[in-house]
Amino acid sequence: MIDVYNVSEPDRVPVALPTGSLPVEYAGIDYGTAMYDAEKAAQAWLKFNLETDLDAFAAPNVPVGKMLDLLDYRLYRWPGHGMAKDGMGYQFVEAEYMTAEEYDALIHDPSDFWLRTYLPRVFGTFEPFRMLQSFTAVTELPMVTPHFLPYTRPEVQASLQKLIDIGKTLASWTQVVSTVGRRGRELGFPALASCYAKAPFDTIGDTLRGTKGIMLDMRRRPEKLLEALDVVAQITIDVTVATLNASKGQIALFPLHKGADGWMSEKQFETFYWPTLKRVVDGLIEEGIMPTLFAEGGFETRLALVNEFPKGAVNWLFDRTDMGKAKKALGDRCCISGNVPASLMVTGSPKEVKDYCRKLIELCSEGGGFILAAGTNSIEGTRIENLRAMVEAAAEFGVYAK
Repeated sequence: MIDVYNVSEPDRVPVALPTGSLPVEYAGIDYGTAMYDAEKAAQAWLKFNLETDLDAFAAPNVPVGKMLDLLDYRLYRWPGHGMAKDGMGYQFVEAEYMTAEEYDALIHDPSDFWLRTYLPRVFGTFEPFRMLQSFTAVTELPMVTPHFLPYTRPEVQASLQKLIDIGKTLASWTQVVSTVGRRGRELGFPALASCYAKAPFDTIGDTLRGTKGIMLDMRRRPEKLLEALDVVAQITIDVTVATLNASKGQIALFPLHKGADGWMSEKQFETFYWPTLKRVVDGLIEEGIMPTLFAEGGFETRLALVNEFPKGAVNWLFDRTDMGKAKKALGDRCCISGNVPASLMVTGSPKEVKDYCRKLIELCSEGGGFILAAGTNSIEGTRIENLRAMVEAAAEFGVYAK
């Protein structure tokens, strides 16, 4: 993988993919079961990793169900909580979680806005935090007692107790599921990503304003949006660096949601989306972190703009982008991967998958810097024989002459 990331030729084209819920299906259990049973989740991912011959070890990425229950998380639905108990995966509940009038609060004190305004809207457990005062108000002895008076309230104390319970829950969960990553390291497998991060535009557009809100903001209050994007960009750098330092990881995965072709114009992309994303990526590169930019949808109209990073510093994972164009635009400086359609992995035959992968290898492997990968998370119904066809294609057609 090191050779591939450095845009040089390895022994053969490696095979990897965003696993999604595939390990759960492969193990024959429900997604909801994996969310609430750490042992079964760990066993599912370990079985999948050891039996599929991929070139990277996938860690269990299911949300921790008991933690979500304790938080009373309203931003998502999952099996048994807004979805059928035997449902697969989880669903985002988009809404306006920050009003247009609250931009100034976000810009002036983002941590305080998050703690006392945003989190109480998406976590029921945080609702009592609306009663708290800003911690920046504690400057001298006379301010200490008034500041902490809200903590005498039973509802605030109950909220804090739930946070303690969440910590205990996560400690137990992590102790079990961390065995999967440890086993992968013992076997010499790399990890595809060590943490998730988001483009600043997506943080505001997904998490705070919603799609409709941010589309209006680009026209009605562009300067305020740009100011907020700068604030979020620095937070993203700081949080991602701290997360990877704590985990000793090196790769941050960025699912790019709202930068795709057709979602916004090229001018809007150049104005609102790319500058702060590039700032974040540059900041992470300076810290020795490799960003993997997951270009969801198509990114063909963006390719000429985004080839601005040092060689071997960034990995691109493409969903529906023409890989010939991606190789031509980025292949001399960036590792590229993706484009095997999820629909093909579900409905196609192994021969069709192998033929598709062969064409991708022939198109993109010259000179190295190419990973054979699915273009999106493996979805429900992905055929394991088609995954094995991908592995066979790399072994048959992806070996480099030395």
